[in-house]
Amino acid sequence: MHGLGNDYIYVNSSLYPIKNPSAASVKWSNRHKGIGADGLVLIGKSTVADFSMRIFNADGSEAMMCGNASRCIGKFVYENALTRKNEISLETLSGIKRLMLDVSNNKVKSVSVDMGTPSFSNPQQVATTDGSFHEKEFEVNGTTYYGTYICMGNPHLVIWVEDVESVPLQDIGPLLESHPLFPEKTNVEFAEIKPDGNIRMRVWERGSGITQACGTGACATAVAALSSNKANNEVRIVMDGGYLSVFWDDTDKHIYMKGSAEKVFDGTIELEE
Repeated sequence: MHGLGNDYIYVNSSLYPIKNPSAASVKWSNRHKGIGADGLVLIGKSTVADFSMRIFNADGSEAMMCGNASRCIGKFVYENALTRKNEISLETLSGIKRLMLDVSNNKVKSVSVDMGTPSFSNPQQVATTDGSFHEKEFEVNGTTYYGTYICMGNPHLVIWVEDVESVPLQDIGPLLESHPLFPEKTNVEFAEIKPDGNIRMRVWERGSGITQACGTGACATAVAALSSNKANNEVRIVMDGGYLSVFWDDTDKHIYMKGSAEKVFDGTIELEE
């Protein structure tokens, strides 16, 4: 399945338990010798929510949250008759998320996700005195950047540029992901405000590299724009794989993300223990 081209392999782990999901993700995610994906997602049972999600990047590392994957899970559990709810709670490593399904003729057309309240500081994720990094200057390989740290359950570094298409993401992405400022590494978003008010964003995902889209990254970018008076409460984030609508609710201080989820195919593969 994929959300705007951010594709993952989804397994119902209640039926098919995987003892070593990290190794399986590395093997199956290989686009030449495996199935090909940005990672592996396990959909399981939960004692505190309707379902649980564990997500493993293509390099085998476990991620805390993925907005695109959570939307796909909403589509998966509904269209596979694992639930008939239009509102689903999902347990993740970054807390319980609420999925609201737009259903027509028993098909999920889009999913809105309550992504919770963003955070601007975390001493574990940012090596500054107060664990924050807001529109500050730093240097990589002789180039100066201005970035803002936003936590959406996972760390993000949002960098504003005048021409996002010219950014050598393949070269600079790994350096920024592993920058000493971020002890746990970070996701990286380069973003540009377009004349129509939309935000064009390209992403380097921690543990996966360049991806077509990133749901938490889109939310982090929207929050960074809002906090810097670059955007209003509702904005469209345009990525390589498509766009997400992101909304900041002044009442509950939560970020809401809405977008599509698509099934590509079902299949079987042997699991080598």
